[in-house]
Amino acid sequence: MIKHYRIRDYDFKLILFVVALTVIGIFAIGSAKESVQTRQLAGFVFGFFVMVVISLFDYSVILRFYWILYIINIVLLVLVQQMGETINNAQRWVNIFGIQFQPSETAKILLILFFAQLIMKHQEEMGHLRFIAICVVLFSLPLWLIYEQPDLSTSIMAVIIFCVMMFVGGMSWKYILTVFAVAVPAFIIVLSIILQPEQKLIPTYQQNRILAWLYPEQYANAEAYQQLNSQMAIGSGQLYGKGYNTNVISSVKNGNFISEPQTDFIYAVIGEEFGFVGGCIVIVLLIFIAIECIMVARRAKDLAGTIIASAVGALIGFQGILNIAVATGASPNTGIPLPFVSYGLTSLVSSYIGIGFVLNVRLQCKK
Repeated sequence: MIKHYRIRDYDFKLILFVVALTVIGIFAIGSAKESVQTRQLAGFVFGFFVMVVISLFDYSVILRFYWILYIINIVLLVLVQQMGETINNAQRWVNIFGIQFQPSETAKILLILFFAQLIMKHQEEMGHLRFIAICVVLFSLPLWLIYEQPDLSTSIMAVIIFCVMMFVGGMSWKYILTVFAVAVPAFIIVLSIILQPEQKLIPTYQQNRILAWLYPEQYANAEAYQQLNSQMAIGSGQLYGKGYNTNVISSVKNGNFISEPQTDFIYAVIGEEFGFVGGCIVIVLLIFIAIECIMVARRAKDLAGTIIASAVGALIGFQGILNIAVATGASPNTGIPLPFVSYGLTSLVSSYIGIGFVLNVRLQCKK
């Protein structure tokens, strides 16, 4: 499984971008909630170690067990439903042998590995509706299990990743255009239904988040409270910020204007303390990581490698955009972490696992 690689083929640029982003996150978390900074640092060390180990294993060998990976994914998600721990009205965590983690985060990586191999093995069938339907069915089961936790934000990311993989895998343009022709009006119709007072499509708290985004002044003391305070915190940082670990009582962390700012709203802390410059550095690093993954995908030795690198790049890029959009008020509150930055060991380690596979794809790229 471990092959002999040349050190010059190792993608040190990608590692540099990822580590830099993680270090920024560790400092921001220490400012937001110092008591969990050590755990995030430990997660970084462990994630980095796992990334290096995975990068040295031949991903082609691992992908041979793609059906086992799919079954493991389903079993973990079912365990969440059966014996998961509920935190903040969401049943997303499971405790196995004393280790508590969030299977919906690992599900994204496992789905990437599964569909990378499945699509490559049936590449010639990507133009047939029957195979596309099979892929949709296989994807629908884990998607439903994630959505039922409930975890709408991760469900959205899973759909985005699936679409990227199908596109990169060679899905026919006629099907892509058909999907867009149906999805756009369907989205408008669904959104109009969701905005109705007696709708039953989504839970009330999710509807309120959308309404709070559309009419923030009406929900200023309720669902829109955190987003409005996040926007004010980012704006108050101006160009260079108020300084790291600021002791200003009116700051977003000291004034308790955002509950648990070390998680989904960590970008507000960065914007307030490091200003516009700090916020831009985070965005640029996310873009560099996504672009580097795409560059690796273009040189991959096979279709599976191309799909893995593209999907991981899409995961980091789109999830980062979505998190920052929430913090800046450009999107409804979804409750999704900022990759490599937000506090959360499962998210952090899963992201490093994804990068580990990209590094291995890079090591085996066409010369």
